[in-house]
Amino acid sequence: MYKFISSKDNQQLKLYASLHDSKKASKLGLVFIEGVRLCEDCLTSGIIPKVLIFTTKQKTAIDDLKAKYSLTEEIEYVELTDDCFNKLASTVNPQGIAMVIEKASCNIVKADSSVTLPVRNGKNIYVVLENLQDPGNLGTILRMADAFNFTSVLMTSNSVDPFNEKVLRASMGSVWHLPVLIYDDIDSICNALDKAGVNKYAAHLKGTDLRENEFVFPAAFFIGNEGKGLTDFASDKCDYKIKIPMPGKAESLNAASAASIIGYLMSVQ
Repeated sequence: MYKFISSKDNQQLKLYASLHDSKKASKLGLVFIEGVRLCEDCLTSGIIPKVLIFTTKQKTAIDDLKAKYSLTEEIEYVELTDDCFNKLASTVNPQGIAMVIEKASCNIVKADSSVTLPVRNGKNIYVVLENLQDPGNLGTILRMADAFNFTSVLMTSNSVDPFNEKVLRASMGSVWHLPVLIYDDIDSICNALDKAGVNKYAAHLKGTDLRENEFVFPAAFFIGNEGKGLTDFASDKCDYKIKIPMPGKAESLNAASAASIIGYLMSVQ
């Protein structure tokens, strides 16, 4: 299906623009993504868009994407004028390509006791995020987990929305590459890990020096809120506490930096 929109007052255009509101998007079960790299990463992962949006200048690029990813005419193709796309875009310098995808097509799922924890042959590694709030941190941690071949990312529902546009951009496409499970609370996550026989490590200032620790797999490490760290409840639920030695004057690392250091050491052990 093909449409051309030239009016900024078009109702369909307003609907797409409303997807920047996470509550509205969640209610509709849709996600708006923008930019050549992010859209192509999404297509490469096998996700088929519901709507492919582009400016007139990008028609050739869209034809290339259709051929490369065998996109069918069942997708809704919406061509916009530059002015219309600029109204829709959230980036400073819009590239003229965006997509609307269905949440159900992604690897990000709401989890409960009925959901089986992802496992695979070989070493299973998980990162658990409790009340993480910064979208840049979450996106970077997703990218780290993808780079170091983690099995899955588990997070509490009071954390930042993984469909947040800043999260998607910071992940550099990694959000599409590995399962992300969202649980109601940390207790539900711990129950799932315990059921699967996963050893739990808390990143904690009173933990054992990371250089002296030997991880026992399958393993998961816990990262807490940027300002408060892990709750006492989460730390007490873990089997081990570990800390990153910091001989300098900084009192702490941000969540993404800490996760990357621990994640790398887990992946190579």
